[in-house]
Amino acid sequence: MFNSFGNIFRLTSFGESHGRGIGGVIDGFPSGIAIDESFVQSELDRRRPGQSILTTARKEPDKVEFLSGIFEGKSTGAPIGFIVWNQNQHSSDYENLKGVYRPSHADYTYTVKYGIRDHRGGGRSSARETISRVVGGALAKLALRQLGIDIKAYTSQVGGIKLEGNYTDYDLDLIETNDVRCPDPLKAKEMADLIKQVKGEGDTIGGTLTCVIKGCPIGLGQPVFGKLHAALGGAMLSINAAKAFEYGEGFHGLKMRGSEQNDVFYNNHGRIETHTNHSGGIQGGISNGEDIYFRVVFKPIATLLMEQETVNIDGVDTTLKARGRHDACVLPRAVPIVEAMAAMVILDYYLLDKMTQL
Repeated sequence: MFNSFGNIFRLTSFGESHGRGIGGVIDGFPSGIAIDESFVQSELDRRRPGQSILTTARKEPDKVEFLSGIFEGKSTGAPIGFIVWNQNQHSSDYENLKGVYRPSHADYTYTVKYGIRDHRGGGRSSARETISRVVGGALAKLALRQLGIDIKAYTSQVGGIKLEGNYTDYDLDLIETNDVRCPDPLKAKEMADLIKQVKGEGDTIGGTLTCVIKGCPIGLGQPVFGKLHAALGGAMLSINAAKAFEYGEGFHGLKMRGSEQNDVFYNNHGRIETHTNHSGGIQGGISNGEDIYFRVVFKPIATLLMEQETVNIDGVDTTLKARGRHDACVLPRAVPIVEAMAAMVILDYYLLDKMTQL
């Protein structure tokens, strides 16, 4: 049950980093939705390794193969099964890690919990599992298109380099024009230079992604345990290396008084709207029709290409130095993952809302 995500729209994922493949089954997907497989593939291409000098050199085509639930280019309402075959594993790169616990990885906790672990690339704990999320999110995006809902995420901070403005200050169409996926070209270059520097040192660095959801209807979410922002937060914190989540003004709001932060209502030609959007498009756990925006903090990736102290499986002090192909910064490849998780939450809560109105 803990390999599934969602309520009505439900994704169950399977596979390991160095197994035969990564795949999933999507249940509850509406019938009659046109499935643009080239779009789904383009979303996977945004996530795949080896797409720039800033990412891991692992060369995987990550081609998705749909197995069920689609007929004549449209969803049938039946479960949609899919798989992406692994083709470029270098499992031998991990042999020196077989008997040790890597700092800040899931090695130790996974071993204690299950009594066994796949040391090749982290097994089930690997970020390669997010392939299934991106496929599910791409399908959710296709359904949300019909509702006029658009989701975009971008890199807003790498280390100490950050965008100081709000998302409304930038042209979000520029996100895909650089390898960092930042809508400010000048800041993007600074971020890229920092990532290259850190990568050259064998180290890693973290930062923040910002996500914006436009066109979300009023009324998604529940006022108590089904709050929309709680669902988004849970989805984001389920992503590998995600460490924090905030929506609306978030922690910045601590500097403001209530009189500064309250979003005042007004009548815009028969439609109730707000002059400001400090709430981030969600009030009382329910979407209010304004843009939903939030930020996700990602830690520096735990795999370092430098020597670290640790212990082996017998608890004896030792050192290790990872080998292989690893990202120095997860942020550029995490952009489509954040969008995917947001899309699945919004579609799921849209379907939940329609069910409660029956």
